[in-house]
Amino acid sequence: VIGDRSLEELIPLYKDPRHDALVTQFNMKDVEKAGLVKFDFLGLSTLTMLEHAEKLVAERGHPVELQRLELDDKRSYDLLSRAETQGVFQLESVGMRDALRRLKPDCFEDIIAMVSLYRPGPMDNIPRYINVKHGTEDPSYLHPMLEPILAETNGVIIYQEQVMEIAKQLAGYTLGGADLLRRAMGKKIKAEMDAQREVFVTGAVARGIPTKLADTIFDAVAKFASYGFNKSHAAAYALLAYHTAWLKANHPVEFFAAAMTTESGNQEKLAAYRQEMRQQGVALYPPDVNHSKARFVVEDGSAGAGVRYALAAIKGVGSAATDLLVAEREAKGPFRDIYDLMARLGTRVLNKRLLESLARAGAFDGLEPSRRRLFDGADVLLRYGAAASDAAASDQ
Repeated sequence: VIGDRSLEELIPLYKDPRHDALVTQFNMKDVEKAGLVKFDFLGLSTLTMLEHAEKLVAERGHPVELQRLELDDKRSYDLLSRAETQGVFQLESVGMRDALRRLKPDCFEDIIAMVSLYRPGPMDNIPRYINVKHGTEDPSYLHPMLEPILAETNGVIIYQEQVMEIAKQLAGYTLGGADLLRRAMGKKIKAEMDAQREVFVTGAVARGIPTKLADTIFDAVAKFASYGFNKSHAAAYALLAYHTAWLKANHPVEFFAAAMTTESGNQEKLAAYRQEMRQQGVALYPPDVNHSKARFVVEDGSAGAGVRYALAAIKGVGSAATDLLVAEREAKGPFRDIYDLMARLGTRVLNKRLLESLARAGAFDGLEPSRRRLFDGADVLLRYGAAASDAAASDQ
């Protein structure tokens, strides 16, 4: 919330004892009535995933700036048309995948439209949007003046900006007045709607539109406006969707490594990614204390470029311990055997639960003694690690 001077001079504030941030005691609508500006900031894990993927692609010798990509990549649209959109921002639900298969998007405008349409209310227009795109249905315009406004969306009202442009072109609204109309339609307050209907119909009649048709157009716009998305918001979301689809279509190994890192705490998501990687022939190398890092990384192995499973993603293993394990390995070299690992890390890093979780996941399979002996002897190994750590400390 932004004002022209200190907010405590303008509105009552509240400070949550559990947090440092100040909060207004006015709700979001009253804040605007008080003449202040309100911004909503949304945190998206997709942004972190895209940044990580960009770095992974660069590390493989193919530097790319996602923000500079052209929006016409055929591989990306082919992937969307096949609905292979698990992990693609905003486009991975079952219903959305079904719509994408039928739509077969081939331009950025289609992605913006789908992000906007796949919501309660507007989704009723998805079949019409698809049919007009593929020529099985003709677009319908209630008046010729609507065609330039709705042609890009196949005759379907999708965006709030279209509502405002209709009011401006057909009824002579100013843009400020058109925004008030959009808000009134969203609130569905009868008194406000009746007042706006009179203004709209009067303005439309003055431009030669019959009263009955003006009423019909107002009803059509009002029916949509209560659900409408603004295009600027939808376009920003669609751009993230395109970037994730582009990565998946053009750099699938880096995409899966970044996506799985982002979802490393979600075992259900990780299982779904593993299944899709098998289907697509993307290698997934198992967790290994001498090769894995805390994050999922790209590695060239026996099956070619693939994803090395992250230690921190193993159930029961956290990032704090794996960060220390990886740091020790990078500083002093690979672990020779399980006893070397225990001596170097000791109980300051390893405990019985962590040791057993790593053993179950096969992270020690490349070391001696065997996985079974390691699992059975966890307590013994921990005592060995504690003694070795104490001996090292006394030597120092």
